[in-house]
Amino acid sequence: MASKRDYYEVLGVERSASDAELKNAFRRLARKFHPDRSTEEDAENRFKEIQEAYAVLSDEQKRAQYDRFGHDGPQGSSFGGFGGGFNINLEDILGGDFFSSMFGGGGRRRRQSGSDILLRHTVEYTDVLNGTEQEVTLDLPHPCDACEGTGAEGGRLTSCKACSGQGQVRVRQQIGPFVQEAVQACRDCAGRGQVSDVSCGECNGNGQQMKSSTLRFNVPLGAEDGTRMRMRGKGEPAPQGVGSPGDLYIELELAPHLFFERSGSDLIMSLPIGYADLALGTSVTLDHIDGEPLVIKVPPLSNSGETVEVRKRGLPRQRGGGRGDVVVLLKLHMPKKINRATKKSLESLRETLSPPDVQTAIQDDAEERRRR
Repeated sequence: MASKRDYYEVLGVERSASDAELKNAFRRLARKFHPDRSTEEDAENRFKEIQEAYAVLSDEQKRAQYDRFGHDGPQGSSFGGFGGGFNINLEDILGGDFFSSMFGGGGRRRRQSGSDILLRHTVEYTDVLNGTEQEVTLDLPHPCDACEGTGAEGGRLTSCKACSGQGQVRVRQQIGPFVQEAVQACRDCAGRGQVSDVSCGECNGNGQQMKSSTLRFNVPLGAEDGTRMRMRGKGEPAPQGVGSPGDLYIELELAPHLFFERSGSDLIMSLPIGYADLALGTSVTLDHIDGEPLVIKVPPLSNSGETVEVRKRGLPRQRGGGRGDVVVLLKLHMPKKINRATKKSLESLRETLSPPDVQTAIQDDAEERRRR
């Protein structure tokens, strides 16, 4: 049984609270601490405590006795023992929507809709760059022609006997000390109110047939990997042909590029080049996704690990217009083998190419990194 906290404190109201204030407080707290929905700690005990407090304070006679005697009623009887249950209509207090979400029912039959379908579609970098129109052919579910999507032979449905065609039944639910009638969807007809006596032979009672469909859609400029586009009404038909069909979602997947990675609208790549090119500078020309040559100019005295940007040659920006950049990471290419002549040349250049003092060079490099 609930704890012996003051009932007014439990509901968070003044001792002079009106019936309407008590009801509003109970509704708010019961929704918050209902054990079938709440994530609060000790929700079940809190819910029982709230029920007990409201059951006493909402009854004029019990409230008068509580105000006079406290938790111990006349002749020492406890308020916790009244009647073995409370005659309170939770559906009236909490609202039908509360029980609909818990028990799958509601005040009226819910309109059915078909399930959504997800299609993953691979696109190339050039598609994202230019925003191309795409076309895909695939098998999709459609309402069966023979039964008009009802799943019944000849489309003939009869009223469900279990719910008398209402799609709903009333059931008794035990919620703490309350015994409450609630509305839930009829299991025999899945809430539709109609059933088929004889299943359709064309679709085996499923109400659907697979048909080849051609879908056309546009790939948005600069679309990100994982972008989803919705085609309304192209999903699965509604059950038994009653209701609206679901939607079809097309999720774009960006195919890997030979050397580009993507960061928003920027394209990232690494460029391995020799030491002479880093020291003297060079220019590298590559084929690019926009059809124009991509010219990468490496300045003289560049270091491995530095980046070079080619402005406005990336992908379209989704906001603000224009294009991103191509960001090139310079990497020193180290050959796997060196012949004797090359070794001799490098030996002659070792002193010239090496720092005169290693420790000083380390310190200078560290100070340069801190300034960045």
